[in-house]
Amino acid sequence: MLQVAFIQENKEDIIARLAKRNIDATEMINEAIAFDEDRKAIQTKLDSTKAESNTLSKEIGHLYKSGEAQKANILKEKTTQLKEVTKTLEQELNNKIKALADVLYKIPNVPNPIVPAGNTDEDNEETLRVGDIPKLHANALPHWELAKKYNIIDFELGNKITGAGFPVYIGKGARLQRALITYFLDKNTEAGYTEYQVPHLVNEASGFGTGQLPDKEGQMYHVAEDNLYLIPTAEVPATNMFRDTLLNESDLPIQITGYTPCFRREAGSYGAHVRGLNRLHQFDKVEILRVEHPEHSYKALDSMVKHVQEILEDLKLPYRILRLCGGDLGFTSALTYDFEVFSTAQDRWLEVSSVSNFETFQANRLKLRFKNSEGKNELCHTLNGSSLALPRILAGILENYQTEDGIKIPEVLIPYTGFDMIS
Repeated sequence: MLQVAFIQENKEDIIARLAKRNIDATEMINEAIAFDEDRKAIQTKLDSTKAESNTLSKEIGHLYKSGEAQKANILKEKTTQLKEVTKTLEQELNNKIKALADVLYKIPNVPNPIVPAGNTDEDNEETLRVGDIPKLHANALPHWELAKKYNIIDFELGNKITGAGFPVYIGKGARLQRALITYFLDKNTEAGYTEYQVPHLVNEASGFGTGQLPDKEGQMYHVAEDNLYLIPTAEVPATNMFRDTLLNESDLPIQITGYTPCFRREAGSYGAHVRGLNRLHQFDKVEILRVEHPEHSYKALDSMVKHVQEILEDLKLPYRILRLCGGDLGFTSALTYDFEVFSTAQDRWLEVSSVSNFETFQANRLKLRFKNSEGKNELCHTLNGSSLALPRILAGILENYQTEDGIKIPEVLIPYTGFDMIS
């Protein structure tokens, strides 16, 4: 959530930068400024009314002590009127604060100046491409066919148990999945991230804190009876550990990693491009998250990008990095780099990671601050990234490592799987 003071000081720049998202934010920005000015005016009236009431109350006390009860009673009627005015003003103030918050919740984060303009993923900017595309044998198959051939993932069984998008992993498929999770966590902890196990459901305040709520796209699963939400990513519970927190500058940076299943409704996702593991309602993901000093957050973002690169290079998968354009940028992000692995059997790129800097956008919602060297409270910057999301990584491994004799296991994973081939 943008700070009102920031909006007031940078109105034209914010409107111009939000235009990169293909949004005309003029009306929302003007509304936010107007609501805040109204809020300040009501607050001033309220403070003045309370001050007058307090002054009269003291005077009434003196009059009673002086035996001037009649004068005191006249003033008492005035204080009664002031209390009614106070009550009305407090209600007006609360309404205005809510109206301001409602507008602010609708305004997305301001893109970093280096975010390219664009409407769709076709306008994303490729910044790096690494690795050679493997040459597969003539009878190469997409991963959903390989999963069936070697009985390692059963999509139909998941459909029977729950519905489409909930696969069942079997035998070596399950062990490969577990190996990837453990390997990712080991890489992250070796890089200085502390591992956490976090809840898989969150409350409404947590959803608002990281920007998943209000849920504009209906992507979160909601447990209505308890008003809890299944997490779409470990980012939500992990970041909310710091909601309403005041850190010391010496506490920064904070580096966290964690594995969770993730749940996304993926409403409106149909067609061949979402077959198999390409898009799921439940999937596994290992996340990295950082809470940073504002001066260091973009250096931290570069470090996170490099870290994900190293993992993909260890797996020897061909990948590319994209700087997302304004039209493809997530609601809460100021700058995002997507990693995509090339699926040779499908002849297409598959997104496997997003690494983002949210600057103060989440921290403002979370009230996540630190005390700086001058003793003043300052908003932190938050960042997170997939390290990595498993479904498409697994798809990439199955498809790119397939041979006529079976599927080879990437060398780096063999100590974790205990086998070097699925056949």
